[in-house]
Amino acid sequence: MNNLLIYSFIMFMLFILFILLSFYYYYMDLGVMMEWLLFNFNSINMEFYLLFDWLSCLFISVVMLISSMIMLYSVIYMNMEIYIDRFIKLVILFILSMIMMIISPNLISILFGWDGLGLISYCLVIFYQNYMSYNSGLVTVLCNRIGDIGLLMSIGLMYIYGSWNIYFMQSSDKLVLIMLFLASITKSAQIPFSVWLPMAMAAPTPVSALVHSSTLVTAGIYLMIRFNKILINSMMDKILLYVSVFTMFMSGLMANLENDLKKIIALSTLSQLGLMMMILSLGLNYLSFYHLLTHAIFKSLLFMCAGIMIHLMNNNQDIRFCGNMNEYIPFTMVSFYISSMALMGFPFMAGFYSKDLIMESIYLMNINMFLLLMMILSISLTVSYSFRLFYYIYFGNNNSSCSFFYYKESKLMNFSMIILMSLSLFSGSMLTWLFFFDNYFMLLKVNIKLLTIFMLMLGIILGNFMYLKNFMNLYYYSFFFSSMWFLNYMFMWIYKPFFNLGNNMYEMDKSWIEFSSKNLVLSAVKEISLMQMNYYKIFMFVFIVIYVLMMIFLII
Repeated sequence: MNNLLIYSFIMFMLFILFILLSFYYYYMDLGVMMEWLLFNFNSINMEFYLLFDWLSCLFISVVMLISSMIMLYSVIYMNMEIYIDRFIKLVILFILSMIMMIISPNLISILFGWDGLGLISYCLVIFYQNYMSYNSGLVTVLCNRIGDIGLLMSIGLMYIYGSWNIYFMQSSDKLVLIMLFLASITKSAQIPFSVWLPMAMAAPTPVSALVHSSTLVTAGIYLMIRFNKILINSMMDKILLYVSVFTMFMSGLMANLENDLKKIIALSTLSQLGLMMMILSLGLNYLSFYHLLTHAIFKSLLFMCAGIMIHLMNNNQDIRFCGNMNEYIPFTMVSFYISSMALMGFPFMAGFYSKDLIMESIYLMNINMFLLLMMILSISLTVSYSFRLFYYIYFGNNNSSCSFFYYKESKLMNFSMIILMSLSLFSGSMLTWLFFFDNYFMLLKVNIKLLTIFMLMLGIILGNFMYLKNFMNLYYYSFFFSSMWFLNYMFMWIYKPFFNLGNNMYEMDKSWIEFSSKNLVLSAVKEISLMQMNYYKIFMFVFIVIYVLMMIFLII
C-alpha cells in the first residue's frame, strides 16, 4: 500500500510539471520535437520521434492527475487484494503506454504505445480470472486487434514515402487514411466495434475509471485529432460523421434500458466518445480535445463513486436493488450527483462549457435535418439515462433480497474524490479562460440558443418516463434496444465460419501430427537413442582406457 501512495505522489508531481509546461508552450507558441534515428536502409530512415507541445503536455497532465487520484483511491479499494503488486505494475505500464502514444507524431513510435495499450488492457480486464472476465478480455483483444492491423497496414503502406512521419502524409493517400480510420474507430469503440466497451467492465473499478476516462478509449480520438486536417481534406469525414452520430444515439438508447450500474456508465462513455468523434468529423479538433479533457475528469469520478456503491451493495451492480443510498454514503452520493450533472451539461459545470460550444458550432454549420435531429436527441438521451439512474439510486426502495455490506467512507478515498469533484465544477471554465476562449466566439438567435435547453428538459421528462417503464408493457421492445442492436450476434455470425475453419484445421493438423509421430518421429527417436547408446559405450570405454593409463603413469 505504501507503494501506491508513493506512485500517487510522483504522478501528482508530474501533473504539476506538465501543466506548467503546457502553459509555457501555449503562451510562448512553442513546441519541442526530439528525433532518434534507429536505423536507415536504402535511404529509408526509421526514426523515433517525441513531440512536446501544449496539446500533448496538457493531455499528459490530465492523465497524470487522474492516475494519481486513482492510485490514492486504490489504496483503500484494493487493500484486500492478494495480487496488488501485479495490479500496480500493470497500471503503471498502462499509463506509460498511453504517454508513449500521446507524445508520438510518428506511426512507428505510436505503435509502441498503441500495442502496449492493447496488451495491458487485456491483462487488466482478465485481472479477476473468472469466466466472465476471460470472455470479456477475449472480446476486447479481438476487437482491438482489428484496429492494430489497420495501424500496421498503414505503416506498411507508408513505406512507399520513405518515412513514417505524419508530415509526409497527403490527403490523396486514401488507403492509408482508411487504415488509420479503422484503427481509431476500433480503439474508440464506434459502430460496429462497440461491443467490447461494455464488456470491459469486468475489470476492477479503478481500472475502469482509468481506462474509460482518459486512456484506452481516448487513444483513437487523440489519433484523429493529430490526423484531423488530412482526414478532412480526404473527404472521409462524412463517413466518420454518420458512424459517430449513430454510435451516440445507440449508446444513449441502450443506457436507458440497462440495469447494470457500471454498464450504464460505460455506455455513457460510448455516447461521449461518439460526440467527440462527431465534432472531429466537422473539423473542430480543438473543441473535441476540450470535451475530451472535461469528460475525463467527471467520468473517472463517476466510476469511483460506482465502485463504493458496489462495495456497499455487497458486490451487486443491479440498480433496481439500490435505493436511499444517500443515507449510507452521503459524501459519495454528493460526488456522484455533481459528476452526473457535469455529464449532463448542467449550466456552469465542467461538461456544460464544452457541450454548449459543440452544439453552438453545430447550429452554425450546414448539416442536414436528419443528422441534426439525431444529435439533439442523443444529447437529450444523456440527460434521460442520468435522471433514470438518479431516481433508482436516490428514491428507489431497498430490496430486502439484497444484503447490504457495512461500509464506512474512507477519508483517503474521499480526498481523491474531493479533488476530482472540485475539478468537475471548475475545470470547464478554467480551460476556457486559459486555453480555448480565443478560438471560438458565436452569436446565435435566442430560439436556436434555447433549443438545447428545451431538449435537455425533454430528456428530464423522458428520464421520468423510463423510470416508470417497469409499470408499463415495454419489455417486448427493450431487448432489441438493450442488446446493442444485435451487434453481439453479428460478430458471432461473422466469426463462426472462421472458428469452424480453425477447428477443422486443428483437427486435421492434430491427426497429421499423430500419423507422422507414429511412422516417422518414433522411428527417428529410436535410431537416435540407439546411436546415443553406442556413443555412450564408446565414451565410457575411452574414459576407462585414459583413466587406467593415467594410473599406470602415476605409479611408475
